[in-house]
Amino acid sequence: MQTQSCHISVVTPVYGCSTSLLELYQRLKETLTPITENYEIIFVNDASPDDAWEGIEVLAKNDPRVKGIKLSRNFGQHYAITAGLDYCIGEWVVVMDCDLQDKPEEILKLYNKAQEGFNIVLGRRNKRKDTFFKKLSSFFFHRLLSYLTGTELDKTVANFGIYNRKVVDAINKMREPIRYFPTMVKWVGFNTAKINVDHNYRQEGRSGYNYNKLLRLALDIILANSDKPIKLLVKFGLLVSFSAFVFAIVFFILWLMGDIEVLGYTSLVVSIWFLSGVIIATLGLMGLYVGKTFEGVKNRPIYIIDKTTFDD
Repeated sequence: MQTQSCHISVVTPVYGCSTSLLELYQRLKETLTPITENYEIIFVNDASPDDAWEGIEVLAKNDPRVKGIKLSRNFGQHYAITAGLDYCIGEWVVVMDCDLQDKPEEILKLYNKAQEGFNIVLGRRNKRKDTFFKKLSSFFFHRLLSYLTGTELDKTVANFGIYNRKVVDAINKMREPIRYFPTMVKWVGFNTAKINVDHNYRQEGRSGYNYNKLLRLALDIILANSDKPIKLLVKFGLLVSFSAFVFAIVFFILWLMGDIEVLGYTSLVVSIWFLSGVIIATLGLMGLYVGKTFEGVKNRPIYIIDKTTFDD
């Protein structure tokens, strides 16, 4: 890791947006220069399937303030952000996407708000320029996570924001293998503000998150941050047991009254199948928690770097 310092670092994970890199760099340069000449831009190539790394190398060769990190494979957006945070040296750190939906010009708003005494300033996208299905999936994704993790997650807020060095240092100490940047930011606390920022249409390609990846991400976050699913299963099991007890009393009274001569075969089979399903689901959920614990105790690196454009 580098030991020098600068005033502002910009960390952006790169995947599938090679043609946006030059424009992103130019707009970042135009935005950051009036604030300070002492800045750095860190592009983290998350095994992008295009020629993004070649573009990053060219930018880094022409401007020493541009630094590139190439991961050995596709680890995921939040792991790429972690790599960038580990290597950034700024007093203030901006995290943003590379597809120009996060507008570089909005950094000035974030920075000015931070100077009012806030350690974290998040960009709130009140008018998201996404498709209807992207907005809908995001809505359900955040509602589910908010309920099961017990934390209020704002669907209008993503990664785009500016963070003080002490916030980044606190996040860097969190080395758990399951990474989700917004919940980590929320967990460390500190003085936080949210401001409205303009959101742009995606100019290139498609989002790397399909519905399957979103589901897996949600499951990982829930298992890493909450035991609420287990508590819900315990409550559900108690409810099933109580219902069975009530039905047993009802059927016993009906039998005493002579209204039931032979108990139904169907109700017996349905009960067995239902309870078996509950038991299997419970065991499966416990297995998921055990599996995530097993992954954690392996103590594997969060990410692996193939190469960089600078000396470590």
